[in-house]
Amino acid sequence: MPNVTFRASRRTLTSHAGLSIIGQCLEIAGVDSLDAHLPTTLGIPNSDVLKSYLGLLCLGMSDFDAIENFRRDKPFRQLLDIHKVPSAATLRQRMEKPAVCGLQAQLPALSTTLLSLVEAPITAHEGYVCLDIDTFVMDNSNSKKEGVSRTYQKVDGYTPIAAYLGNEGWCLGLELRPGKQHTMKESNAFLARVLPRAQGLTEQPILLREDSGFDSQAHVALLERQRQAFAEAGRQLDYLVKWNPRDSAKADRDTWLAVAADYWEELRPGKRQALWTQTVSIRDEAKVEYVVKRVMRLVERTADHDGQLLLEPDYELEGWWTSLDEAPEAVIKRYQAHATHEQFHSEIKTDLDLERLPSGKFATNDLILHLAQLAYNILRLMGQLGMTGELSPVRHPAKRRRLRTVLQELVHRAAVVSHKARQIILDFGQDIGRMTVLTTLRARLRYPRGSPC
Repeated sequence: MPNVTFRASRRTLTSHAGLSIIGQCLEIAGVDSLDAHLPTTLGIPNSDVLKSYLGLLCLGMSDFDAIENFRRDKPFRQLLDIHKVPSAATLRQRMEKPAVCGLQAQLPALSTTLLSLVEAPITAHEGYVCLDIDTFVMDNSNSKKEGVSRTYQKVDGYTPIAAYLGNEGWCLGLELRPGKQHTMKESNAFLARVLPRAQGLTEQPILLREDSGFDSQAHVALLERQRQAFAEAGRQLDYLVKWNPRDSAKADRDTWLAVAADYWEELRPGKRQALWTQTVSIRDEAKVEYVVKRVMRLVERTADHDGQLLLEPDYELEGWWTSLDEAPEAVIKRYQAHATHEQFHSEIKTDLDLERLPSGKFATNDLILHLAQLAYNILRLMGQLGMTGELSPVRHPAKRRRLRTVLQELVHRAAVVSHKARQIILDFGQDIGRMTVLTTLRARLRYPRGSPC
């Protein structure tokens, strides 16, 4: 084994050269403008506190104590344009204060501003830009944090709600909820906040997809009203919501078998299915009636996939509320693509290190998730613009890069920092490939749409 010696160089080094691109994105998003909404006389501006924590999130860290490693890190402060990096205690205290003041309402606009000015690519899926809304579980067991309670996955934690746009998965909403809160509670208000953001980012038809947790007549009626409002504005909005066959529907098997009698088709020996479309009258909370369409599927199994005969036939009943004018097979296929958003949940919990939230206060953790929405979009933007084309470092072909890949390939890159002619120069040595990607990203973000050239 060769003899290795460690020494401290007089040169300024950084192991997170990708912070230069992150700092540029924070500037485009307008994080500094938050000082006007929440002024302070405590010395460190609130924008510096928020940018310091956003820098941690974009490095894959979430705990407040991690900021101590960067208090004397000059490149961290310079690349993110921070006047003074707060201590861990100051960061925690100052994060709690704006959380109480309701800063969360100002943060989603930063993400939409960034995506709009940079003209982020928003890819449609078979003619529709999909807007996926769902809740997920964050396991915070063995803690006494405010709002932690039993979730639908039988663990103690939170059940935040999130909205993702397009095949890229741009996050348009990320809000914290107590673990025991039902999916439908306050979901109509969340939808009312998210839809205008999606409408402002794309002019293509939008397809809203939700799972069976959102199955309620009031919610489907709201989607019908939103669809009509979009049509009056010359836009197109369609929806696809999984139907929840409650016990009353499951118990009425004979009725479903009678309806499906004309639609049976055999898939394999011992398994057949029936697909049909029906119209259903529903009422909202104001007793206004709407006629909506529901795609139904009934599957009958008399033998398992190994050919073993069953003592009694096994039936599986499914349905989907939809405004799409397509064949049942096409509707079901569109809903199956809804499962892609589970990966986005995973990236928030693992790549951003937010499975266990750092604060004991609910409002502070909600603020952290709102900041995570911006950090998620920044890293996703770096991945889509710099790691999916010809300039990408050597990787397998992909339409979308995971946030962890962006952190490994672009953010956690070492460079020598030098100052010359009032400029900060990052010397990557012979790492030409990643330097080219970062240079291209910086050039793309230098003059965003709507900024003076």
